[in-house]
Amino acid sequence: MRILLHDNSGHPFQVQLARELARRGHQVRHLFSAVFQTPHGALERQPGDPDTFEVAAIDPGEPFAKYSYIKRLRQERRYGALLRQELAAFAPDVALMSNTPPDSLVAPQRWCRAQGVGFVFWVQDIYAEAVARILGQRLGPLGKPVAWHYRRLEGGLLRRSNQVVPITDDFGPLLQAWGVAADRITVIENWSPLDELPLRSKDNAFARQHGLHDKTVLLYSGTLGLKHNPGLLLAIAEAHRDNPSVAVVVVSEGLGASWLAERKVESGLDNLMLLPFQPFDRLPEVLGAADVLLAILEPEAGIYSVPSKVLTYLCAGKPLLTAMPGENLAARTIQRQEAGMVVAPADTEGFVAAARTLIADPTRRATLGGNGRAYAERTFDVRRIAERFEAVLKAAHGGHR
Repeated sequence: MRILLHDNSGHPFQVQLARELARRGHQVRHLFSAVFQTPHGALERQPGDPDTFEVAAIDPGEPFAKYSYIKRLRQERRYGALLRQELAAFAPDVALMSNTPPDSLVAPQRWCRAQGVGFVFWVQDIYAEAVARILGQRLGPLGKPVAWHYRRLEGGLLRRSNQVVPITDDFGPLLQAWGVAADRITVIENWSPLDELPLRSKDNAFARQHGLHDKTVLLYSGTLGLKHNPGLLLAIAEAHRDNPSVAVVVVSEGLGASWLAERKVESGLDNLMLLPFQPFDRLPEVLGAADVLLAILEPEAGIYSVPSKVLTYLCAGKPLLTAMPGENLAARTIQRQEAGMVVAPADTEGFVAAARTLIADPTRRATLGGNGRAYAERTFDVRRIAERFEAVLKAAHGGHR
């Protein structure tokens, strides 16, 4: 098959899947946004990549206005037109769409239906529910018409998709309520590219470069947006401001990182280190420098957003400390595998206390981290995962024919 896989974010595991599908004999073109601000995977051709694999960026020519709703709407619709052009140029048998906003999917899906191309909606989160919760909190009753629009838009896109791949069973009730046929739904949980994330010792080049090799490091790596409360990271730094052996490291860019930079200066927090996103090939060293890995998710995200950074963290052999709703799939995985500690998103004191517990107990850290790595080694087999996606893609292609 000719497969076009689009992942707006350019995350690591989606491009790993694209490579694996190409190794299985398919002609695969992997696309991502050149302007979306988030950690990226291996988005260039690598030695040993099959000739049937290609990767390219879609560049709309201007920065993405993530927090300007009117401009963002215009940009997402224009991006959808660019994505439709890419589809027409590549002429795939099937399109697999991940992390793509609904407004960017309208034109591509319409083209696929007109051309008889299978369309697979890979549901990473429920966009409409995120909009409803975030705008409801900020705009009150004025947010309701916007939420209604996105529920109608996203629901229609899902119903018209040949196949739907949600990343958790938690999305099932909503998909059914929106009228998505059960026989077109295949749940495939996310993973992380284990082979590309080898274990690294704490005393490595990245740690030496930033003076972290002889400190106890609590590290956050990833996006800090509206679904995250950076105040939780600030609270840990403030709690240990007088302990020179403890460092809080935040590898991020954008709104939350800028807020932390301002608080760092205001409060004189020398133990809070802020770094930009690092190249993917350096990520093993970044995670290796940590003693505890941090993840946060606001209550509004609930079950409708599953942070993929948690899966990357599990590969690192380090304990996780997370503040997120207990019903979230990521939180349940951490607790079920005994890979870290989970507190409620609003429990700042509990978050700080849990950090103190892990800092004081290296033996427990080693046990929790080992449990997480063992789970990743058992679960993140891209060959088995690709077989499941291949079946879904064939069903989408065959169904449209």
